[in-house]
Amino acid sequence: MAERRLFQEVADRIAGMIAEGVFPPGTRLPGERELAEQFDVSRVTIREAEIALQATGVIRIKTGSGVYVSDTPAAKPGELPAVSAFELTEARSLFESEAAALAAPIISDDQIEVLDALLKDMAEEGADDDRITEIDRAFHLTIASASGNRAITHTVETLWRMRTEIQDVRDTHKSVCHHDASVRHREHAAIVDALRRRDSVAARAAMRQHFSRLLEAMLDATEQREAQALKLKSAASRARFLMSAQLV
Repeated sequence: MAERRLFQEVADRIAGMIAEGVFPPGTRLPGERELAEQFDVSRVTIREAEIALQATGVIRIKTGSGVYVSDTPAAKPGELPAVSAFELTEARSLFESEAAALAAPIISDDQIEVLDALLKDMAEEGADDDRITEIDRAFHLTIASASGNRAITHTVETLWRMRTEIQDVRDTHKSVCHHDASVRHREHAAIVDALRRRDSVAARAAMRQHFSRLLEAMLDATEQREAQALKLKSAASRARFLMSAQLV
């Protein structure tokens, strides 16, 4: 059996034992030598299997300490990771800024027309949050597709799944984006203008500026929520103190 196929098989067997509770969450796996003897393979194969399991989140390799079963279960294939809105926006900034730069020299006139139409839709008054999100998604995916890179397009589609399917991310975007329609429209218009001029540098900069401003807005919103939570906690403590004073 090929060595690559062998380490994958060993990784599957170890993962199965973890799923069955042979190695509970947080426990340390046996050493390489012991596992190599148990599975009748080389220590190199065990090491490769453990690296593969770490990549999928099943185990954690701690240098100088050993290999431990993760405390949280690994994500199933196709399952979205638990990311914050801030983490997601950072990732989108990296990928979508480069997608815009790649798209600029090769974007078609038809794709520019689609973006222009979406800009008009963004400017409509009275659109609800779901409609705004739908337009925004179409805008960014059009640019990703215009890059001509299917890997980038797939990545941006996955990032948008996180944007729309993870509840905490949706809530954060709703708290921020509900009040910045005019700013977002200007930012999107600047991106389209750079693409229309086939200017990769300007397209990258405009997209990056859009996400930088969004990240700052998220930080401000987080600080406001934390300040409000502290204020409510203080008010509750004050109320309890006054009530206790009245009982004395």
